[in-house]
Amino acid sequence: MKKLFTALVMLLAMQTAFAIEIGDAKSQGLVGEANTGYLAAVGPAPSAEVRALIADVNSKRKAEFESTAAKTGATVDQVRARFYQLAVQKTAPGNFYQDPSGAWKKK
Repeated sequence: MKKLFTALVMLLAMQTAFAIEIGDAKSQGLVGEANTGYLAAVGPAPSAEVRALIADVNSKRKAEFESTAAKTGATVDQVRARFYQLAVQKTAPGNFYQDPSGAWKKK
């Protein structure tokens, strides 16, 4: 479990490479942390730029989830669930996240 936590903290740290783009999109309410562990559009019709950001971030997250699962012996679903928990904890006030039922909440 400690390996899983460490790997997920490193994944969150890697997000800083996208901090400006992700940060801007999150602060504008365009994207949020989905309950799946992935980034998702908050509104119904995201722009092409937002869709591209989501696709880029999520492809990197997926690869990291799979790598972390292989390294720690956890399942990908366990890794995604733990990442989601950590991401919600780190969500800045005013930004969005999905609750377990899928409803968007503003922190």
